[in-house]
Amino acid sequence: MKRREIKVFVDFDGTITLEDVGEAIFRRFGNAEQVKRIIDDLLSDKISSRQCWDELCDSVNFINKYELDEFIDLLDVDPSFISFVKFCDQNEIEMVVLSDGFDYYIDRLFNKAGLAGLKYYSNKLFVDSKGILKAEYPYFDVDSPTSANCKKNHIINHSSEDDYTIYIGDGNSDKEAAQYCDFIFAKDGLARFCSMERISFYPFNNFIDIQNKITELVNKKNLRKRHQAQLKRKSAYMAE
Repeated sequence: MKRREIKVFVDFDGTITLEDVGEAIFRRFGNAEQVKRIIDDLLSDKISSRQCWDELCDSVNFINKYELDEFIDLLDVDPSFISFVKFCDQNEIEMVVLSDGFDYYIDRLFNKAGLAGLKYYSNKLFVDSKGILKAEYPYFDVDSPTSANCKKNHIINHSSEDDYTIYIGDGNSDKEAAQYCDFIFAKDGLARFCSMERISFYPFNNFIDIQNKITELVNKKNLRKRHQAQLKRKSAYMAE
């Protein structure tokens, strides 16, 4: 593989995992109808991502930490992602996981998959002594309502104009961030958004598809960056 500076940014829920873990937790321990209404409000832009998480936390009156841990342990990371991590390591490709979910279950699932120490940024979730869920948002940006953890800012902070940037995602919190990257791998909601906005992307089913396409891309003689992404990044760099 040719040596190029490549940065890969990957969503967590529904992309690295086989289902949306955050949503699954609130469906399991909260009111399913209320959870659906809150998420529908998010997807229709009636509320921000941060408001969505706060409302979901409020919808759970009590949670047993032991039962929460047991439930998380039933869920899994996509096995093809584990192979993809090795692929990136072998080819000196820097990868950062950007999640609009929570550290509580990311740490647990990464440990289970043997991926402890993988670099990621997310929101924070705590269970207090009374069984109440508390969320914190250390990377919140009021100008990025679709993600309580501003993924766009992480991309800007972890890349330069010389880098080739890749975004991998599936949902609402990925819409803004993906536009700042040269190559987008999308499925589900992100794929629909890119199609509607006429943003070029590669569809994928799993990380094997992505690995094969990245290998093909980096071996191209002339690898071109996406012009609109370059303009957005340049504007962001100048604003810093």
